[in-house]
Amino acid sequence: MTYLPKASALPVTWTKALASDPNENCVECANLAGNIAIRDSKDPHGPAHVYPVSVFGAFLAAVSDDALVPVA
Repeated sequence: MTYLPKASALPVTWTKALASDPNENCVECANLAGNIAIRDSKDPHGPAHVYPVSVFGAFLAAVSDDALVPVA
């Protein structure tokens, strides 16, 4: 994972989930040269985290399979 302090400085197009909250409380994703950048839609000029596509894909699969374990 790479931390970028200013998501809005990235030369990408951000995409919000179609099922996002009406108050726009959502995450946005962007394709970044074989990686996936993620930012908070409420803070578009704030930080972004960048993950390899394989890691993000594994996360999405775990969410789909309901395989995530809550952290206490």
